[in-house]
Amino acid sequence: IPECMGCLSERTYSMRPWLFLLLLSGVASAGVVNRIELPPGFGIALYAEIPGARSIAVGPDGWVFVGTRDAGRIWALRDGNGDGRAETVRTVLSGLDTPNGLTLIGRDLYVAENHRIVRYAGLIDRMDSPPPAEVLSSLPRYGRHGWRYLRAGPDGALYVSLGAPCNVCEPEGITGTIQRLGPDGRLETWARGVRNSGGFDWNPETGVLWFTDNGRDWLGDDRPPDELNRAPGPGRHFGFPYCHGDGLPDPQFGRGRDCGKYIPPAARLGPHVASLGMRFYTGRQFPPQY
Repeated sequence: IPECMGCLSERTYSMRPWLFLLLLSGVASAGVVNRIELPPGFGIALYAEIPGARSIAVGPDGWVFVGTRDAGRIWALRDGNGDGRAETVRTVLSGLDTPNGLTLIGRDLYVAENHRIVRYAGLIDRMDSPPPAEVLSSLPRYGRHGWRYLRAGPDGALYVSLGAPCNVCEPEGITGTIQRLGPDGRLETWARGVRNSGGFDWNPETGVLWFTDNGRDWLGDDRPPDELNRAPGPGRHFGFPYCHGDGLPDPQFGRGRDCGKYIPPAARLGPHVASLGMRFYTGRQFPPQY
């Protein structure tokens, strides 16, 4: 439960083989990592402790950038001696508005704030004197679910999530969507009916976008499920706020709606699990059975 973040230090978490969590926030981080149970063949260690750490982008020359939801900072980390822990931990940008989402294209850093998407050209080479922010697109400003997730797609465009500004409501404008920002500077709605996506990635074989979506609250402990969705093209509607999961009509907004008209999830992730990221794994370090 969101209100029980302090409970992280009170219990041990067993982890499914396909789900990996590294908490990088707060003085209790090391204790939390030590309590994580892993399948045989896996290990986990603390890389850095960053207040409010949220999204990560791995860049060239060993640099790792971390966006924060509440602290208004972007951090730059680097493990210079290869021991698996960052010796360089520095704030590279500050005073930002909810810089949750970030991604790298070449040596440029792109950041999704609450109200805009910006580029810091050549930041990798200018961290001592960062360049000014170049505004690429304005976004609607609001509080609830106003933290954005941002990734560069295989087509070179930027994709950004705009969660619904509510638990459940009729989204207005481009809220409740995933938007594609193309080279022409125009936003295109890639997915609609999305309550709040905390992460997405592209199938490396097909190039199709997959994304998580956190379901609504206050329908009970056991429903609706959070979702993993597949969006092969623009404009598809994934049900929010009318239908949840793979056919559960909303008691308020689902009246008279045919849930069969919306795209069902590719997988149900369970109720209230609040998945905050997903990746297709293409490395070679996991044990053979994975």
